[in-house]
Amino acid sequence: MLGETGDAWLTRLHMQLARELRGQGWSQMNIAAMLGTTQSTISRQYQKPVQELPGSADELIVDGWAKEIAGGLLSVGQNEELLRQRFIVEFQFTGNQVLRFDKTLTGLDLEVDQNEHALIRRLEWAIGRLDARIVLPVLPNVGMNIAACLNSASSASEVAAIPGKITAVEGELRTHGKPQFGSSKHLAEMLLETRKSDATKAAIINIRPPGDFEGTDIDAVQEACNQLGWELADADRTGLEDSNSTIDVILDIGDFGWEPSLYVVGSSPLDVVDRCHTLIKTLGGME
Repeated sequence: MLGETGDAWLTRLHMQLARELRGQGWSQMNIAAMLGTTQSTISRQYQKPVQELPGSADELIVDGWAKEIAGGLLSVGQNEELLRQRFIVEFQFTGNQVLRFDKTLTGLDLEVDQNEHALIRRLEWAIGRLDARIVLPVLPNVGMNIAACLNSASSASEVAAIPGKITAVEGELRTHGKPQFGSSKHLAEMLLETRKSDATKAAIINIRPPGDFEGTDIDAVQEACNQLGWELADADRTGLEDSNSTIDVILDIGDFGWEPSLYVVGSSPLDVVDRCHTLIKTLGGME
């Protein structure tokens, strides 16, 4: 089940499981949270034909497995918080020799502070998903950063981000250290302020808004948000201004000695990267 065939198995399982849950009324957001992916990925997969497998027997096994897992998740309910997701691979040889690998992918494990460790891993995965072709044209002069927190976070020290930010080096995105808690005070405080109005948001990323030396193109940002059906909030150097209960994008038009910023928020690090790419493309940042 390793290699190309194994990848096809997992893809079909993921797609069929999402379809089973969607057919039972689960929201794409809750399906994504339960499967450890993003809402946009669930939406794209839902529109594609199901992954074909080399043999019909394989398809029956995977589809049956998807129904079994879906049945268990339906009995739990879509509003329950996922604490742990594990992946197990086992090799069995002659002579009763067995190699077993049991790995936590997301959520809690038996180790101390595993929630924090899992969040750091998700930030690392999200950074790897950033597309330099899309992001470089809107990279802020002060550098980009991405931050995320757990639901229990109440201070900047409980928000994880990149030390030294994300910068451009010879056309590539580079970080100068692994994510750690307390690394970006301003971005952390903006995320915590956002969560006071919209508790579904747990990650944030900053990019440069459209505009020129005459100022920020506020209309372009508002039009992009309108196209995407996203809610836009305002901010200044003191923090977030009054906003709706839902926040997707935050615009700070800047001030003397204060660089304009556009913040994208999402439910997870992976989600916020996907949403960042989507907003940049909608703004026309990538031809």
